[in-house]
Amino acid sequence: MNTGCELCLRPGGTLIWRDNRCRVVAVDEPGHPGFCRVIWNNHIAEMSDLAADDRAHCMAVVNAVELALRETLQPAKINLASLGNMVAHLHWHVIPRFHDDPQFPQPVWGQRQREGPAIRPGTGHLVAAVLRELQRL
Repeated sequence: MNTGCELCLRPGGTLIWRDNRCRVVAVDEPGHPGFCRVIWNNHIAEMSDLAADDRAHCMAVVNAVELALRETLQPAKINLASLGNMVAHLHWHVIPRFHDDPQFPQPVWGQRQREGPAIRPGTGHLVAAVLRELQRL
């Protein structure tokens, strides 16, 4: 644990699932329903810092979250990003994108293209879908 790291000190969102290696959280990002993060539990900065089996596990969890988001929300696209420029703790953003979301087709952190958040039915089923996919690991 790094006492100066916000992802070591806080969950990083609303906890959906956790195992001994990583966790999945829902992120409250206005205009982007279904935005999730897969966060490695131990403080490391890069994927290459993980052993091969840990890298495979992390990517299997990212994939499971992506599949659940696609099934539940049926987005136009899923964005995957592991930036870590602001928080150097390994985490993946798994972001469903919609043609009418505020920034589409720009990155979610890009300039707004339109007003109003994307609202999608079925976000309440997201947790169940993520858990179903993660049980298959």
